[in-house]
Amino acid sequence: MKTNTLLLLFFMLLGIPAACQSPQEQNKKAEVKAQKELIPVEVETENGLKKAYFASGCFWCVEAIYESLKGVKEAHAGYSGGTTQNPTYKNHGDHAETIEVIYDPEIIHFVDLVNVYFDSQNITQVNGQGPDKGYSYRSIIFYQNQTEKDIIDYQIQIRNNILTTGQVAAQVLPFQKFWMAEDYHQDYEKNNPDNPYIQNVSKPRLNKFKEKHPNLLKEKQN
Repeated sequence: MKTNTLLLLFFMLLGIPAACQSPQEQNKKAEVKAQKELIPVEVETENGLKKAYFASGCFWCVEAIYESLKGVKEAHAGYSGGTTQNPTYKNHGDHAETIEVIYDPEIIHFVDLVNVYFDSQNITQVNGQGPDKGYSYRSIIFYQNQTEKDIIDYQIQIRNNILTTGQVAAQVLPFQKFWMAEDYHQDYEKNNPDNPYIQNVSKPRLNKFKEKHPNLLKEKQN
């Protein structure tokens, strides 16, 4: 009995460091593990169009931001960054709400997409954006090859050097798989303009971004 008690105490003590870690420390630990153990999957270019993947809070917001950019043909809402198979909106497990961006690299470059990513969010907020809080809303930039990773790392370094409080919260993860979200999530802001969340959270976030980078917008953007 005494031996069992000592063993229990030992394993409890082993768990204390993990329990004491902040969410950001846990995310960065997972990032290091993923970069070490996983080989990024590179999506093939189709008809001259490439794909990129970003997570930054609610995918309704992020989809609308990227679809406003010239050179972006389409953006899809979905899930990525975890291991859960066949995720759904009600149960997407350890995945984050993610956007697949289909773009023309002759018009807009990957580095532009990365800069848009940072300039359209609170880059120091951990596990969420604005009122959307939780692990499924964490910020992630996915890379498909070393060139993309180098671009992401450099842009993070620039911002970390400027920040006076906090650090860039986004994880940098090797892309593995994108799971498309349910049909009703696609073009959600466009199809549901009067939704209270769209009016009070998504549109203000989009408009704030548009004011920063009018040069990146498609023609006839309001």
